[in-house]
Amino acid sequence: MLEQKILSMEHEIIQSTQEILRIKSVKEKAEKGKPFGNGINEALQYALRLAKDFGFETKNFDGYAGHAEFGSGEEIIGVLVHLDVVPEGTNWSFPPYSAEIHDGKIYARGAIDDKGPAIAALYAMKAIKDLNLDINKKIRIIFGTDEESGWGCMKHYFEKEKAPSCAFTPDAEFPVIHGEKGIVIFDLVKELRGDSFDNGLKIKSIKGGNRANMVPDYCEAQLICAEEELEEVRENLAKTLSNTGYSMEITEKNNIITVKSYGISAHGSTPEQGKNAISQLLVFLSRLQLQNGEGSKFVKLYADKIGMEFNGESIGCGFEDDASGKLVFNVGVIDFTEQSVRVTVNIRYPITYHLDAIYEGMKEVLGESGVEICELDHMKPIYMPKDHELVQRLMKVYREITGDQAEPITIGGGTYARAMENAVAFGPLFPGQPELAHQKDEYIAIGHLMKITNIYAQALYELAK
Repeated sequence: MLEQKILSMEHEIIQSTQEILRIKSVKEKAEKGKPFGNGINEALQYALRLAKDFGFETKNFDGYAGHAEFGSGEEIIGVLVHLDVVPEGTNWSFPPYSAEIHDGKIYARGAIDDKGPAIAALYAMKAIKDLNLDINKKIRIIFGTDEESGWGCMKHYFEKEKAPSCAFTPDAEFPVIHGEKGIVIFDLVKELRGDSFDNGLKIKSIKGGNRANMVPDYCEAQLICAEEELEEVRENLAKTLSNTGYSMEITEKNNIITVKSYGISAHGSTPEQGKNAISQLLVFLSRLQLQNGEGSKFVKLYADKIGMEFNGESIGCGFEDDASGKLVFNVGVIDFTEQSVRVTVNIRYPITYHLDAIYEGMKEVLGESGVEICELDHMKPIYMPKDHELVQRLMKVYREITGDQAEPITIGGGTYARAMENAVAFGPLFPGQPELAHQKDEYIAIGHLMKITNIYAQALYELAK
């Protein structure tokens, strides 16, 4: 019955997905009643209006978050979704906020992370309600609005509202995610003083990246050089491109050379799926004849101890465990001026490790370099045993619908499952599907959208009946 009901709503599901994807819900400057900016507020208002039209009870929590619910009883089954998105980046094949359909796929920023799954969950609830299925618990969808930044939405929401009895978030992979690595975001900071002005290129600035949890797809450096040094830069660039396959180019104006580095965006939890524009630029700069000083020392330190690595081996934190695999190290942003350099790093560390071990390993390698570690945000690992009732019941639904007898897994991503007790991530990606979150040409296939709507409907019914 649920599957047939969902199939009958296919047109509306596609239309609602396109409509919410056309809202550019990237975090902006706060306004009154709009703590994360106008675009995110517009997406929240859209979701709450749609839920109200479905006959759900809705509530807006001061623009930080919202929820919609139906049913009765003391227990609440929750679905945690987020409506904010990371910046779109560059080089899309289709406009990133047009939600165009090509070859059965809806292309837009947020299609898979996380607006498409949010709409799927909302229509899953609608199917249960419209069929008047027998449930004895409330079902509630919680709309977060700051998942990609600081989670201020969840902090505010759970200060105002009691957490559901159990919940899942459709913001990762199938089958059930029973463990997530620890996540820490920090800056590597160094003051640049006392640079000499001897022979060699002088770094004027290096800027690149959008967010800590995105592999940067663009970075550029401005170098001050004499005419006779220009040919050396050209020769080095040609050799680097030939040996590495990097995508870079130079332009020149007066005595300023601009080196442009082009990467491939990816999610910060899977940097191996992208190409880091910051790292390839600094590796290249380390091969040039730079002026002696703190700036050139930092570039060489970066190239030696970070380089193009994904797992933090050379910087002293290349840890791994059997439960969750290797540590993941992603450089997301750089701001290098003549006075200072600040590099923002996103690490996903194994479940059985403590953050202190990460810092101690890096500090030992950084030694007397003068580079400081300034923590910005930290979320501890989470872990739920495979035999936990919530894991088992969601796995039952997944296996029945897909026929896949896979076991629950752990991931490096960070989801809203960390926001409350008794919660796990559940989909939307199936095994083998490409990870498109935070990448250009993000999409959700219509067939995929319909399939996860059915899975989420069956899962919510299983938990609430």
